[in-house]
Amino acid sequence: MESPGKGGPAGKMTAMARSLSQLMDSDMDYERPNVETIKCVVVGDNAVGKTRLICARACNATLTQYQLLATHVPTVWAIDQYRVCQEVLERSRDVVDDVSVSLRLWDTFGDHHKDRRFAYGRSDVVVLCFSIANPNSLHHVKTMWYPEIKHFCPRAPVILVGCQLDLRYADLEAVNRARRPLARPIKPNEILPPEKGREVAKELGIPYYETSVVAQFGVKDVFDNAIRAALISRRHLQFWKSHLRNVQRPLLQAPFLPPKPPPPIIIVPDPPSNNEERPAHLLEDPLCADVILVLQEKIKIYAHKIYLSTSSSKFYDLFLMDLSEEDQQSTAGHGFGAAAAAERALHQEERHHGRDFLLRAASFDICESAEEAGPGQRKPCLRASTSDGILRGDRYENGGLRRGRNLSSWSRAFASIQEEMAEDPLTYKSKLMVVVKMDSSIQPGPFRAVLKYLYTGELDENERDLMHIAHIAELLEVFDLRMMVANILNNEAFMNQEITKAFHVRRTNRVKECLAKGTFSDVTFVLDDGAISAHKPLLISSCDWMAAMFGGPFVESSTNEVALPHTSKSCMRAVLEYLYTGQFSSSPDLDDMKLIILANRLCLPHLVALTEQYTVTGLMEAAQMMVDIDGDVLVFLELAQFHCAYQLADWCLHHICTNYNNVCRKFPRDMKAMSGENQEYFEKHRWPPVWYLKEEDHYQRAKKEREKEDYLHLKRQPKRRWLFWNASSSPSSSPSSSAATASSSSSSSSSSAVV
Repeated sequence: MESPGKGGPAGKMTAMARSLSQLMDSDMDYERPNVETIKCVVVGDNAVGKTRLICARACNATLTQYQLLATHVPTVWAIDQYRVCQEVLERSRDVVDDVSVSLRLWDTFGDHHKDRRFAYGRSDVVVLCFSIANPNSLHHVKTMWYPEIKHFCPRAPVILVGCQLDLRYADLEAVNRARRPLARPIKPNEILPPEKGREVAKELGIPYYETSVVAQFGVKDVFDNAIRAALISRRHLQFWKSHLRNVQRPLLQAPFLPPKPPPPIIIVPDPPSNNEERPAHLLEDPLCADVILVLQEKIKIYAHKIYLSTSSSKFYDLFLMDLSEEDQQSTAGHGFGAAAAAERALHQEERHHGRDFLLRAASFDICESAEEAGPGQRKPCLRASTSDGILRGDRYENGGLRRGRNLSSWSRAFASIQEEMAEDPLTYKSKLMVVVKMDSSIQPGPFRAVLKYLYTGELDENERDLMHIAHIAELLEVFDLRMMVANILNNEAFMNQEITKAFHVRRTNRVKECLAKGTFSDVTFVLDDGAISAHKPLLISSCDWMAAMFGGPFVESSTNEVALPHTSKSCMRAVLEYLYTGQFSSSPDLDDMKLIILANRLCLPHLVALTEQYTVTGLMEAAQMMVDIDGDVLVFLELAQFHCAYQLADWCLHHICTNYNNVCRKFPRDMKAMSGENQEYFEKHRWPPVWYLKEEDHYQRAKKEREKEDYLHLKRQPKRRWLFWNASSSPSSSPSSSAATASSSSSSSSSSAVV
């Protein structure tokens, strides 16, 4: 059995009643005496935005620019929407100049010439559209569309509308990328200025408006003024309708001010991915090594103090140990005194031998010079120097033992430490290095794994000798490494990532301390305002420019002082801290632009981006505090462009463009001295744009003219008088006429009251 509400006779009757009520509602506007129904036909070329304009008015549809330009499918907005959709019918009702209207929009195909004539029938107003990005569509307005409109509906008023206003200030490159692949790209020289459309409208004698569905601008202006034009035309034919007397002629449209473009966002790229791998390469290729680790009396491993000391407290204490002769004497009881005593005896023997050799050489030179001297000249005499005894012969084949210490009682990991002249493994030049003999129980393979951890903070899970690694970690008091070994043995290697992170944080703090104090430094940078100490291994592993300078055939590779002209200590300290820790740090005396110049000079694009971000943040904060930054921005602009700080340059260009009038007023000479490319950019991207300023000026002049015309029109209109005679209104009349007027008024008082 069917339910009465659905399939039964009662349900059918309900559905019929509902449809009938909707039909009556849709036709009610035609039956209302004071509601003016306006038929508005929208015509124009294909793809100029007719349907989007209608949907924006009838359906309140909002779309983004890329949704509009992604693809174009020729469509038409069906007129039966007013019968089907109640919301569309409600939105069609409006009040314009105290007149209730119902606007019925008729869409058309741009290329269906035969069917379009039916749309023109009984039209009250025609909206003629063209695209400001298509000059041909404006040309067709004069050659095709306007003659056609006047042919089919000669009495209907016409409104000229320029659509797609947002393309005038849009990024055309991005717009062309968003359009369909085979679409013709929009060229900048095809964008029509407002005066082009206004000239055509003036030539045709019709109003002109511009719209943008994306910016939601001008939609209401177009259709409200189209309604006004239709009502004025209807008022001429239906002059008895008193509610049409106050309808104004189409109003002027204020120009559209494009939205202020947002400032560019400073994007900091990811740091170089190979920074974490470089310390391991430095261990394999020991450039600028200053430590020799001797294993089992024959195996030498070259390393670097700064890496070992910042990763292990034991190595840190070891390299800071005092190795003077007093310390050697104090360690005589620990087994190192005998070797020291023998060394001192050998030194005394060499001192006498070297002194005799020096005296013989000096006496030989003096004899020759005495023979060459003239009779009147003073003969030189022999004078012994206190440094004569320091000269040594070729006692040490490897350069000579300088200082040393036995470490067997200090730590189980080390046997001894000493300084000696040793041959660099890469340059083959002799240099002073620290030789550390390790305990005989330490094996080379596991020890290399420990060194890799000290350089990188990582431990390979596939290491075989984990127990030996744990033993060495115990000797060196590297407890984190021992914990990592335990995690691998317990199948919990995933926990080692946190240990590695903690390792890097801890080493970063120690590296900062070494940088501040100059501990273990092996190079000094001579700057404009002083000198600052640094560490070659850390610089090589974090900067290609430094690696090439210290590892290549340059003078700086074999010297301990490097001159960097046009560089300040604050900038160099910021660069060193970045290279050591990967972090940017600022200071009150830091010059942002000089730091960018130095970072670009050292080929550090990541540091350049960080400095750009810091500079822009500082400028924006100063601007928010009402500080004038225009002068600084002008200074930064060309320097940033020259030194490859392109993001900062783009931000400076944006600031100047969005404050163009103020900057030109305050710095006219600087603006004229800008490069031609920058001046061209300013003219193209200045805000407000030039076309808006021209339109605003034209709008203000047209507004004054319109106000003047309205005033003269009101002044020409005759004043309306009452039909009743008023004696006081004619003081210049004669007494006889006044009496006659009084008598006539008294005789007609009864009749006037009836009226």
